Amino acid sequence: MSEPYDIAVIGGGIMGCGAALRVAQGGMRPILLDMGDLGQGASGVNAGTLSLQIKRVSLIPYALRGHRMWEQMGDAVGFHKTGGFTVAFTPREAELLLERQTLKAAAGAPIEFISVEALRKAEPNLSQKVQAASFCAEDGYANASLTGQYYRARLGAAGIPYRERCAVTQITRSAHGFTLQTEGGIVSATRVLLAAGGWLRPLARMLGVDLPVAARINTVSVTERMPTIMSHVIGHATGLLTMKQKTNGTVLIGGGWQGRGTPQTGRGEVTAESLSPNLALAQFAVPALKDARVLRSWTGFEANTPDFYPLAGALAGVPDAFVLGCVRGGYTIGPYISELMGDFILGRDPELPLFDPGRDFEKALT
Repeated sequence: MSEPYDIAVIGGGIMGCGAALRVAQGGMRPILLDMGDLGQGASGVNAGTLSLQIKRVSLIPYALRGHRMWEQMGDAVGFHKTGGFTVAFTPREAELLLERQTLKAAAGAPIEFISVEALRKAEPNLSQKVQAASFCAEDGYANASLTGQYYRARLGAAGIPYRERCAVTQITRSAHGFTLQTEGGIVSATRVLLAAGGWLRPLARMLGVDLPVAARINTVSVTERMPTIMSHVIGHATGLLTMKQKTNGTVLIGGGWQGRGTPQTGRGEVTAESLSPNLALAQFAVPALKDARVLRSWTGFEANTPDFYPLAGALAGVPDAFVLGCVRGGYTIGPYISELMGDFILGRDPELPLFDPGRDFEKALT
């Protein structure tokens, strides 16, 4: 049996790694366990969009702070601040854009509305059918495929042990903490943090708690290299499209279109029924994409709760157990909320409120 750690963090994505780093900075001795490789779940397969325009209003303060942390990570995560446009093609979409972005601007996001003429000057390859647009100079993207490499280096530098391809198969409560059965042997820890995204529900059940966690199966595609056709992050008022052209000329296309599968059965599956309208909307927004070949499409699991707000706090009914996940826009917010979670575990007052995992999910949070 291994020596007891102060805390076992289960899940090696942005939030698990970030929380492990935070508690270690506070003097705890953590160990991190992941069933796969670090940063290879949702943290590593998303489109890497860092847009404040697609975050929920009440999460804007978290997104602003998370965005600043990505900027500080810089080249190590492929950070690029390009600015971003969100466009509307119909009067109804224009109303939606005005309503949503006005609220986000009031919450602190530096979002402004611009004329169609200004948009066309900045992005001449966008469709001439755009009727309204908003702009955020802070928007940009990072390279999600670098997530694991980045956090692996940081954990190593901090002296935090981590075990990859080490699934946890059983968690039992004992007088001195928790005993975890893993594929790499037994791990003992005084505390446990569940931070495994789409796999949170089966992990919590090992402790007798049924968390209402579901998973979205988001689809992302990448084109072949193309001449420059856009220089900003491009989004759609409905949230069903995000695009950015990387420095190598490829275009990443996302928007939350759903594939098929469950976290428990492994990787999700891309479906033609979902991929086709996603690509059609992208081509409608940027007609030059009609000449592009899509090299690859893939899916990633995004965990969510019934009210689509995060789980971040103590696991109800299980002393010294904590949960962190289901953060809509978790790629942007993850580095920041993981520090809040770490502070909470350390007994400090978090800078911003956490999100009680034991709340009544039928009541909408304000």
